Order: sequence, then structure tokens, then C-alpha cells
Amino acid sequence: MIAISGGLDSVLLTHLCHNLKLNISLAHCNFNLRGNESDADEDFVLQLAEDLELEVFIESFDTETFAEDHKLSTQMAARTLRYHWFEELAEQLHFDYVLTAHHADDNLETFLINLSRGTGLDGLTGIPEINGKIVRPLLSFSRETIESYAVQNNIKWREDSSNASTKYLRNKLRHDVIPVLKEMNSQLLQNFKQTQDHLQDSKLIIKDSIDKVLETVITKISEHEIHFSIQKIKELSNPKVYLYEILKEYHFTEWQDITDLLNAQTGKQVFSSSHGLLKNRGELILFRNTIEEHAEAIAISEEDKNIKTALGYLVFELTNQINASNNATIYVDKDLLKYPLTVRKWVKGDYFYPFGMENKKKLSKFFKDEKLSMLEKENIWLLCSHNEVVWIMNHRADNRFKITNNTQYILKISLQNEI
Repeated sequence: MIAISGGLDSVLLTHLCHNLKLNISLAHCNFNLRGNESDADEDFVLQLAEDLELEVFIESFDTETFAEDHKLSTQMAARTLRYHWFEELAEQLHFDYVLTAHHADDNLETFLINLSRGTGLDGLTGIPEINGKIVRPLLSFSRETIESYAVQNNIKWREDSSNASTKYLRNKLRHDVIPVLKEMNSQLLQNFKQTQDHLQDSKLIIKDSIDKVLETVITKISEHEIHFSIQKIKELSNPKVYLYEILKEYHFTEWQDITDLLNAQTGKQVFSSSHGLLKNRGELILFRNTIEEHAEAIAISEEDKNIKTALGYLVFELTNQINASNNATIYVDKDLLKYPLTVRKWVKGDYFYPFGMENKKKLSKFFKDEKLSMLEKENIWLLCSHNEVVWIMNHRADNRFKITNNTQYILKISLQNEI
């Protein structure tokens, strides 16, 4: 699939791929930002697809509303909408690759934008030639070379009038800064490519170093969490830099706050758009920051055999055999239960009678004795019978509902990932 705007670069890419007889389709975004001009771009792409006998997909976006709703710049909103739609198309229609027409000048502009705003090594290595299914075949060619080829081969394209404006930083660099740099150094793009190759080599060395460090600082990995030793991190030559390299893929931005976690009190947290980082005693715990699907209490009738909860499927079955209990399975006297049962989050003041004990215990005290982190406590769910705790799910059963010699019906209750 070729992402085509109607402009020089994407039209040329389309012709090249068509001439090579590749199996291609076109995808065009109408962002509705330039009135009739946007519609004319769409018409041009439709006509080109018809002339070349190519399949074409068109999507119209209310870009300005999206930008306002998500507090994004218009350019960032368009980029977000564009790539999200490309990913959806590629997945639904099983495209092997999505081609975009970025070229060497685009890469230099991106480098200068990132440099002017302040960036790390990732921002200086520019636009990747291959990023998953996204491929940029023209990245090694200059805008001048591309335009020269198009003119020589009588290829027609649309000019975007907004590209002439220097209101945007990219256009100002394109029209006012880069021409001066090229005038000073005719080999600018070639030398820039060499510099980026060196930076890419440096990234590989850094990655090898980070991989070795991870082996020493990670203390535990589970499905939902990664635990890091604060002491091991502090022993590194530059903890702040290593924390950045380790955590950058999790969308954090407040790096000083993350560094401050190393000496913060237990319970302090920092959040990104997708993850959270918790200080818990001698560890930093990385976890996914998701909206709980089952924040409200769930009612369970006597007829229910399985119920989906935030922790998995709660499965109920009568049995005549008791196997060894574990954190994910308990056995109770069914006649002692009062329906409907409920599954809910624990609240301050909750107590239970730990299995095997005669005295009650506050859950907060139980959690402290079990050395549960704040994150683990936030993920505690209770199975209750008329608000009496039957089970701290995945942890401990309540003694009041245990099997005795008088039990007639044994109910096995288990947590399962799937049913």
C-alpha cells in the first residue's frame, strides 16, 4: 500500500512501483484543511488510480476537531490520524508493507527540528528506512533528484500551497535554512547521511550496554510488572541516563521525576500515557497504566458457573474431591454462602478471618505482613458473601467458610486465565 498525497514524492513513488509491476494499492487521506484544494488533491489521486488501473482507498478526516479534542497541533493530529488509518488498512486487508515517500531532505528537516527542540540520540538518527511494516524506499534520494526525474519523465503532480508558507517550522527550515547550508556545503546531504550512519552505530553499542545492565538491575519480571533494583541502578555510572534508555519506550516524559523516585518515599509514582512507575521499598516497579474493565462490584447468582473479572475468569463447580488449595483455588462449604455473592475492590476497614485462624485480621494488616506493594494492594479484589470476605482473590481464603465434617456440598472456586 502506498501512502499518496498527490504531491511530487508520493506520485513519483507510485509510478516507480507501477513500472516495476509491484502489486500495489493507494491510500489517500483528505484532512479537509485546505477547502477546495484538499478535494482537488483527492480527485487527482482518484484519476491517477484510474489511469494506472490501481485500487485506491480514500479516507476523509475532521482534522481540526480531532486536534482540538486531543489537544494536538494540526500537524500532529494529521500525522496521528494518517498512521492509525494506515495500520488499520494494513491489518484488515493483509498488506505486507506500507510505503511512504519520505526522502533525504525530509530526513534532514526532521533532524534539525528535533535538534532545535532538544532531543536524545533517537531524535538525531532521523526517520527509519524500515519500521515494522512502514518502509520508505526514497529515503536516500534528495528532493532535487526526485523532481528532476519527475520532470524528465513527464510525471504530473499536485502542489500543496501550504508548503510555501513559512508559518510552520519545517517549512521555514526547508525554505530559509537548508538552502543556506547547501550553499555553504554542496555535499551537505551526503555528509549528513554519514553522520547518521555513525549515530546508528553508536545506538547499537548503547543497546548492547543496556542489555547487559538490564541483566543486573531487573529483579523480577511477570506478565504485568517489571521490578528494578534501586541499589543496582544507583551503582551505575549515570543512573539518570540509564533510566532514560531503559524506560524511554514506555512513553515517559518527566525524567527528573523518575530520577527523584530513586530517593523518594515508598508509594511515590510517576505516570506516562501508557505506564506507571512505582517506588516500593528498594525497588522501582513498572506497570501498565490501564483503565480497569471491572471497577464496579460484580453480582454473582447461584446459577452462575463462570464470571469474568479484572483478575480473570472466576469459575464455580461442585465437587466431591478436595485437592491441595493454592492462591488461585479455594474450597468452601456451599451452604454457608449467601447469594448473590459479590466481587469488589477492598476498602479501608475490611477484615477477614484468615484460613486456619480463629481471630479476625484487618486486610491492611494482612497486606503489610505479606509485604504487598502499593500497586499490588490496588489490584486486590474480594469475593464476598453478604459483605463477609470469602476470599482475598489470588491470596487467602476466609476460615468462616471452610470445609468441615458437616459439609454436604463442596464448592470449588478458582481463578482461570481462560475457560
